[in-house]
Amino acid sequence: MLRFRKPIWGLIFAALTVALLLVPLPWADRTSIHDEVVIARTPDEVFDYVSTPRHWPAWYPASGAVAGATDHPLRPGERVAESFIAGERSAVVIWTVTISQRPRIWAITGEVPGGRRAGTIIYKLTPAMTPSLTPSAESTRFEREFSYQSPTLLFALINRLMLRSRLQSESAEAVRRLKARLEAQQVP
Repeated sequence: MLRFRKPIWGLIFAALTVALLLVPLPWADRTSIHDEVVIARTPDEVFDYVSTPRHWPAWYPASGAVAGATDHPLRPGERVAESFIAGERSAVVIWTVTISQRPRIWAITGEVPGGRRAGTIIYKLTPAMTPSLTPSAESTRFEREFSYQSPTLLFALINRLMLRSRLQSESAEAVRRLKARLEAQQVP
């Protein structure tokens, strides 16, 4: 009888550990990733480009494809589906525009299948300062902030160990690509 107690306690411990990793967190564990760049384009041009989903795969590294309303700057309430690649997995997020104040601010909130919130992306655009410290209508300071919450302890651990650094790298690469793309050609 004693030899069965150890495996039972081991199974109970394993089940409790898994349950603790997967239960919703009782506290808010928020991550925010912020990047910015100055782009030699007007705020109107940059705003129209970044708020038009068909352009996302051209400048955001993880964006694979977009579907839905993709051919114009999206307005509040409009939705678009984006296929993205995270590591070696692909998934779909449904983005809904929550704020659109052309050419200053644009925000979207994402949901993944199952109705779980994927996060919020906010773009802030301001005329960039020239060397004489006056705002220039020809250059834009573009700020991108992606914030998300860890739903479980397991997600929080994965986020701290690898996800956050990967998302930070993607975001930095995205604003670099955006700047290069918009400065190299006519904005469509």
